[in-house]
Amino acid sequence: MTTTFKAGLIQTNVSNEMAENVAFVAAQARLARDAGADFIMTPENTGLIGANRAETLAKAEVEENHAMLAACRAAARETGAWFLLGSIHVRVPGEAQIRNRSYLIDASGNVVASYDKIHMFDVQLAGGESYRESSTFKPGEKSVLAETPWGVLGMTICYDLRFPYLYRDLAHAGATMLAIPSSFTVPTGQAHWHTLMRARAIETGCFVFAPAQVGTHKGSNRKTYGHSIAVAPWGEVVADAGGEKAGFVIAEVDLGKIAEARKMVPSLTHDRPYAAPVLHRAPLAKAAE
Repeated sequence: MTTTFKAGLIQTNVSNEMAENVAFVAAQARLARDAGADFIMTPENTGLIGANRAETLAKAEVEENHAMLAACRAAARETGAWFLLGSIHVRVPGEAQIRNRSYLIDASGNVVASYDKIHMFDVQLAGGESYRESSTFKPGEKSVLAETPWGVLGMTICYDLRFPYLYRDLAHAGATMLAIPSSFTVPTGQAHWHTLMRARAIETGCFVFAPAQVGTHKGSNRKTYGHSIAVAPWGEVVADAGGEKAGFVIAEVDLGKIAEARKMVPSLTHDRPYAAPVLHRAPLAKAAE
């Protein structure tokens, strides 16, 4: 396998209209390839961000008819680059909920692997923002590893980031790279984005790639944090697209850094079994006699 390559992280500001999002991603993919990208990646919700739950459900498509999946497969064939389609909304016949699904696509346009987001973003933020992904999306049930020309990729999506045992399991199973395409909110991004991305890289000795949505989204007024990021295994940020505008950023990837980091701190080899935690209660003070 080649030990160096360039990753192109496309940062999008998608609307609730699929056609204009398809056009933007296709154009950025060509530009990223012209800039040397061998592996092009897009964020979570690349197809669209709906104005509300009803619109999101109404505009979800089955895989066979999904315009964004078809466009990314075509872009891979056109450019000769591998693609990670961060996620799209996929309808599965017979299911009331839809899937938040990521796709790995090879340079011939073939789907190598897909992954359904496991952890649902059901939160109430201090500023009043509220999200209930579980009301719209059916959670995935399987972790996914896939081979690429450069190494083994562990596929995850956004809120999965907050569950570190998933990434440790992926690393133990052979992952050397981790994909975390995202649509992070501004408050959680400002507080946690860089810290958590660097932590996942350091804990696993993997490269982390996190293409992200950015800005205020037409049709929904949702605001996302941006900062599409690539992190090396020792925790260095090797590319950051910033939080202002859509576009792309190129990350220079040297896979030799994986062995270096894991040799210096071989924590993946230091797991030990331990008993489940038990709460030790302090004795109650005796009442005064």
